[in-house]
Amino acid sequence: MAVADAARDALRGPALEPRRRTLTVWLLWLAAFGNGVVVVWLWVHGGGISLSGTLGGLLTSLGRLTALIGTYLVLLQVLMLARIPWLERRVGFDRLTVWHRRNGKVAVSLVVAHVPLIVVGYAMTSELSVGSQISELFDSYPGMVTATAGTGLLIGVLVSSLVIVRRRLAYEAWYMLHLSVYAAILLAYFHQIPTGNEFSANATQRDYWYALYAATVVLVIAFRVIAPMRHYLRYRLRVVEVRRESPDVVSIYIAGRNLDRLNAHGGQFFLWRFLSRGRWWQAHPFSLSAPPGAHRLRITVKDVGGFSGRLGELRPGTAVIAEGPFGTFTPALVRRERVALIAGGIGLTPLRAMLDELLERGLAVTLIHRVLREQDLVLADELASSGAVIVNVVGDHESPDSARLLSSEHLQDLIPDIAEREVYLCGPPAMMSHVRASLSGVGVASNRIHSERFALAA
Repeated sequence: MAVADAARDALRGPALEPRRRTLTVWLLWLAAFGNGVVVVWLWVHGGGISLSGTLGGLLTSLGRLTALIGTYLVLLQVLMLARIPWLERRVGFDRLTVWHRRNGKVAVSLVVAHVPLIVVGYAMTSELSVGSQISELFDSYPGMVTATAGTGLLIGVLVSSLVIVRRRLAYEAWYMLHLSVYAAILLAYFHQIPTGNEFSANATQRDYWYALYAATVVLVIAFRVIAPMRHYLRYRLRVVEVRRESPDVVSIYIAGRNLDRLNAHGGQFFLWRFLSRGRWWQAHPFSLSAPPGAHRLRITVKDVGGFSGRLGELRPGTAVIAEGPFGTFTPALVRRERVALIAGGIGLTPLRAMLDELLERGLAVTLIHRVLREQDLVLADELASSGAVIVNVVGDHESPDSARLLSSEHLQDLIPDIAEREVYLCGPPAMMSHVRASLSGVGVASNRIHSERFALAA
């Protein structure tokens, strides 16, 4: 009874967290929409709408408006993943990533639509052919070359983010393409502000856009350049040990000073930059795989090729820059006294890191580790001694004997009271989709299923 009472006391605070996240999301949407309204209002009152009453005038106005809104959304695109701690803690990296992806498609579509609308609108108004109008624009309007280059970069970023393309691109190529967004914004600035008729004639609108660009630059520099360097100087992170857990999995132990000040929790991840040859320019997200300590952190990484495949070669003493912690996938979300942790493969790492904290709070925890082969059961010894109920599920779904693994019936066999539990889920996307459907089938409410999918975006 005492343990149950202690658990209930521990849950009272975290129960408020989803409400805070929901309120924050609504406030952010309101702020973004309200600022967008201000942008459009300034444009309208600055003479942005053509009053000629002709089709050419209408197309020209639409072309200007799509460029205006598209550019505003591109600035929001950068801010979503500027790694602003308050924003990430309140909203979550997973949700920000989804917003980033969807907003990017809309932003680039609007910027691209601006081109034919303006060209055709100008051509109709000037009674020129489309080809002649294009030549006229490049001859008479400064910034057209930079604008074209910027639009091309944005299209390249969008195409590289499509799933079918992303899977075929090396991470390094994808990362560099996404970094080009900053160049695209700079090129757009040299086209928009100095040459836009509305901006040259309306000081208020021009100054407002100056402020938008300035705020974006300041926040990006503060949190993507200065903050990581401050972390490096403050915590002095170094690789102290590289331990092989299986033929294709290594654990990297990282020591530093005063790491308790990071205020990290199990389930969170950092963006890790190892300052060695060939790696210093790349930042990759990896979850903690052990409870964070005051002097040591651990990540456990599977070799999936490229960067991750070479981490086993890291030498002790290698300096490390870690941005974070990120993620709301932590024990703070728990509102029940019984918890189920379901991991697929290396998705075990954040669940292993949060396990001790859950147990210390007196919660009943069962962890299911789903793998294809016995050799994929990494960290098995420390899990076995943790005090939680550990269930290993081994097998390939392509085998008839393994077809029912983690189905609704199988989950209920493994954890009979799973419908009453809080569930944390981490693993490959296909596995998580399958398990979510199974959990729904046994009656687990969607607000009690916690997962976080993160993909690094520049």
